[in-house]
Amino acid sequence: MKTRHYTPEIKDRAVRMLIEALSDYPSTWSAIQAIAPKIGCTPETLRSWHKKHIDQTIPASVQAQSDKERIKELERENKELKQANEIIRKAAGLEAQAEKGRPPR
Repeated sequence: MKTRHYTPEIKDRAVRMLIEALSDYPSTWSAIQAIAPKIGCTPETLRSWHKKHIDQTIPASVQAQSDKERIKELERENKELKQANEIIRKAAGLEAQAEKGRPPR
């Protein structure tokens, strides 16, 4: 099988076409499959160009930072939910004691 070399301009144009067409397709892969034959490359080749483009435009440090922020947000939410559950549990216990006629602790 012969390897075909593409110029950087063709690669850039293909990725731009893909990005512009993403909203017209239900998934990224379906857009890749539709656009790759128009460029004259395989879908996997276009997918790898798109992945490289994403990696260059969104550095890993930015992705890691957003992941750290997301983890902090989830931990904060988890703490709040645990506190809310504890309050509900105590309220349910007080209600049960009141129904039995016992004084609350």
